[in-house]
Amino acid sequence: MAAAEQKKSYEVVKQFKGVNTKANRTAIGDDEFFWLENAMPIGYGNLKVTPNYNSLGITFSSTVTNFFSANLGVKDYLLAFEDDGSAEYVDLDTNIKATVAPAGTFTNTGGINISQWKNERVLIADPVKGYSTWDGKDLISVGAVGNIGIVSGGSGYTSAPAVVISAPNQANGVQATAAVTILSGAVSSVILNESGTGYTSAPTITLVGGGGSGANLVASLTTFAKGTVSVVMTNGGTGYTNASNLVVTITGGGGSNANAVGIIAGNIVTQVIMRNAGTGYTNASNISVTITGGGGSNATAKAVINSEDLVGVQSFSGRTWIASGRTVYYSAAGSYSDFITVSAGAITLTDATLHGNITQILSANNFLYLFGDDSINVFSDVRVTTAGTTLFTNTNVSASVGTKLSYAIFPYFRSVLFMNDYGMYALVGSTTSKISDPLDGVFTNIDFTAGKFTGGQVLLNNILCAAFNFRYTGGQGTSSSARYIQGVFFEKKWFFTSADNELKFVASAPLGGRINLYGTNGNSCVQLYSNTTANISSYVQTSLNPMRDPIRTKQALKVGIEATLTNAAEITVSVDSESGSSPNVLLGQLIDWINNFSIPIPWQNNSLVTIGWYSGTSGYILYKTDAKQYGKYLGMTVTSNNPGIVYNGFEYEHELRVRF
Repeated sequence: MAAAEQKKSYEVVKQFKGVNTKANRTAIGDDEFFWLENAMPIGYGNLKVTPNYNSLGITFSSTVTNFFSANLGVKDYLLAFEDDGSAEYVDLDTNIKATVAPAGTFTNTGGINISQWKNERVLIADPVKGYSTWDGKDLISVGAVGNIGIVSGGSGYTSAPAVVISAPNQANGVQATAAVTILSGAVSSVILNESGTGYTSAPTITLVGGGGSGANLVASLTTFAKGTVSVVMTNGGTGYTNASNLVVTITGGGGSNANAVGIIAGNIVTQVIMRNAGTGYTNASNISVTITGGGGSNATAKAVINSEDLVGVQSFSGRTWIASGRTVYYSAAGSYSDFITVSAGAITLTDATLHGNITQILSANNFLYLFGDDSINVFSDVRVTTAGTTLFTNTNVSASVGTKLSYAIFPYFRSVLFMNDYGMYALVGSTTSKISDPLDGVFTNIDFTAGKFTGGQVLLNNILCAAFNFRYTGGQGTSSSARYIQGVFFEKKWFFTSADNELKFVASAPLGGRINLYGTNGNSCVQLYSNTTANISSYVQTSLNPMRDPIRTKQALKVGIEATLTNAAEITVSVDSESGSSPNVLLGQLIDWINNFSIPIPWQNNSLVTIGWYSGTSGYILYKTDAKQYGKYLGMTVTSNNPGIVYNGFEYEHELRVRF
């Protein structure tokens, strides 16, 4: 008597969650994937191959070291800072490239940060060369008038003379303005009304009218440049009466050209005004300040070198905030350039929760976020007192998690997302939560020496997603080589994209009401996820499924893939188990469920057991084939180079065999 036929069992997977690399492939959920590349798990029965990129036809003049988007007026731009110190922009309305600044203008190793003042100008923080702005036409150094000192008050003034400050060195800078008050016929105080921009050297100040003479005012310059010098008085001395022969000498420090003027009041030296803050000062241990002349004695001062990079700039609460070291400088209310008048100021973080220095600042959700390597503070509730000073609340919201990846921080809905060396996190209010647990298996294969990590928002398949760009070395997916990929997040799901394996930078920019993601691979410019017709390599690796019985061995008999096609396509599949994979099978369209006709099957039985079916049919298709695979867990690895594929389901037919 013939043996009874073994009962066949079936499994259909149509619920699609995201990728999960945290656990072994045999231990993740049946509805999860061990790897998803260029395929987006939109929803039930809807796993859609992502579009390729479009080249904008733009080639930057040199290799890009920083890449941003900006908005001026009604135009959106991409800004590329390059390794020769130049900067260029791309007008996204026309895809025309033009120059922001020539070679040598900016630091050529990167580290640039930008923000915006309204939609009027881009604020640029160069880590070494300081603070500047760009209005779409002119790049202006925010060399602003700083402290103004009264060297001599003069005599005989019966009314306040007019203050004339020399014009900025840059043609499109703003003229600085000030006013003075008089007391007993002499100039007694100075009020700076407009600090100006575009000064590359300290201006001269002339007093006109007022009926008196002899008053002499000097001004310093604010640039935030690294390697410059300021002077702090440590002892005002005694007996100083003659400002005309008071000499301040600055020596050492490894730099050059720093010079200053001492200010006398009440027979003591009260302050030192830097006429030139110098350049290239690095050695704080051997820089010294000597004060001689002036008829007095014992005045001493110390020189302070600005040795910290500018690491961030943001507009927040109607002013500009600049981070350097552990200090955040803020401009006067309503100004992007005035860091001197009464409502301007600075705060240095002294809390132990900030290890090292500030790594980045970000304005979002009515907060100014300050990131350290392992901490986050927020500034909020900014207000100005009746006396004109600025107050705000400084709150530590994370004492253990932060980031040094300063370009992988961006807003996403009402949260702020950021990446560090061990995960991606969402900061919602005062709560920091890790969102990248499913990617833990990937983080051991991220090259954190590869340079800058970037990220941004993008509207993909009408869903707002967050994308992090990083260099992956694990060899999984469409290529075994080290390459740049994007970890894309939405609705608590992750997948990967990799249209360009050398995409070193990405940046978000809205255009036509949609948030797009742009990138550069060194010197060319592309728009991601925008080409729906170009071929793209996709890679889908399911879980290894126990088929509801993990202790029974299964014999795979058939596998099938439901897919919706916009064009004829070929799909390659391997049937996997915990012990390996079967030879790849090239699947063509087997059965058109709409027209319900069979397709002739040409096949060859060679050592690779490759079977190919071909058809020009599009629409809803069932791909199926006989399978030879044996194990306690079964799964598929599916690849294709065709665009427009939507996977609707993965089907298995198998027989149960022995236990254990």
